[in-house]
Amino acid sequence: MTIAAASWPSGLRLRLQVGLLLCLLLPLLAGCGINTIPTLEEQVNAAWAQVQNQYQRRADLIPNLVETVKGYAQQEKDVLTAVTEARAKVGQMQLPPDVLENEEALRRFEQNQAELGGALGRLMVVVEQYPELRSNQNFLALQSQLEGTENRIAVARRDFVQAVQAYNTEIRTFPGRLWAMVYGAEPKANFTASPGAEQAPRVSF
Repeated sequence: MTIAAASWPSGLRLRLQVGLLLCLLLPLLAGCGINTIPTLEEQVNAAWAQVQNQYQRRADLIPNLVETVKGYAQQEKDVLTAVTEARAKVGQMQLPPDVLENEEALRRFEQNQAELGGALGRLMVVVEQYPELRSNQNFLALQSQLEGTENRIAVARRDFVQAVQAYNTEIRTFPGRLWAMVYGAEPKANFTASPGAEQAPRVSF
């Protein structure tokens, strides 16, 4: 014997109606961009992690580089000190949890990394004066690793800039703007492009 839907308890009927409505709405929600913002945000986070990894790799190379140069060019104390101090400044910087929404914090991070890069560049100019150092096998290995790391930094920064651009564009345009209000999504801070930033830097020894 079949029980008519009209005779079902009102609470059960309501739950069934809500369930049916959700089943009908889910495909529509999936197709209208509800997952786009979380997906793009994860891409930004992954790109930022790569930026940090490559900068850390560069920082890890510096102590060996400084010691190797010191063995041949102890008189270049000022340059060596500048590199060491710039590395320490980068290492001591505490990034806030909201660094990707904090333009000032990201700017300070970028500035400190640029100072370290500049100090390394000055050290490499000094190295040109020491042929014996430039033929040292340990130094040659460090040269290769540093050059590769600088290239990876450039690529990681480029990928981060593109990921942030895609995310920010999504939350500022329709229909992403509507979902951004639902999620409370905020624009991400981005690196400021410098002249020639589209090209990986070349490290000359």
